[in-house]
Amino acid sequence: MRSLRPLMLLLSISAAMFLAACSSENQPAPAAQPTKPVEQKSEFQSGRMVLLKLYTTARGWAGDAEPIRLESQYRKIEGASATVNPGKAAMWRASFGSSSRQLQKPYMWSGVAGPDAPERGINPGGEDGFSASNTFTRPFNLVYLKIDSDKAFEVAQQHGGSALLKKNPDLPVNYVLDWDPRRSELIWHVIYGQNSNDPDLQIAVDASSGNYIRKES
Repeated sequence: MRSLRPLMLLLSISAAMFLAACSSENQPAPAAQPTKPVEQKSEFQSGRMVLLKLYTTARGWAGDAEPIRLESQYRKIEGASATVNPGKAAMWRASFGSSSRQLQKPYMWSGVAGPDAPERGINPGGEDGFSASNTFTRPFNLVYLKIDSDKAFEVAQQHGGSALLKKNPDLPVNYVLDWDPRRSELIWHVIYGQNSNDPDLQIAVDASSGNYIRKES
């Protein structure tokens, strides 16, 4: 009988281990923890950098495409303040004209992140009629664009912009780049205010030299 006791003990231990294993196998697997989505941040770019990207895309549409106008589109998002990203914007829109096709086409660049934001990257718009002889749609050559929007902002700050932003750091600042046929100059218009059509201040800066031209409003 004594010789059977170790065998019985071993069988009891084995049976207990088997039951424990079966019990653990029958337990439901722990629920997978939901993965936290990676939060994207908005990207801000200066005007010249964006225009070069859009120009490359526009040349795919028409080999003789030239820029007519570039403008930033203000959007109230984190980092949009001119004091945080001076001379930059998260949205830019440019129009390009093709003399051979007698058409113009807009392109939008968006770096805005968020559920209700426009699609990020470059998005083309619809074609429209174009005449290079029209004063309001006069295209320009990129060789004239030597000063970026951040430099234009610095110049505008020295001519009244700094005082405005000191009072209201969240005041929107927009940028427009176009050709002035009367002066044969490429100009940055730095526009301070909620309404670009009736701004608090608008400063013109030579886009080739970076020199202050005039106060426009």
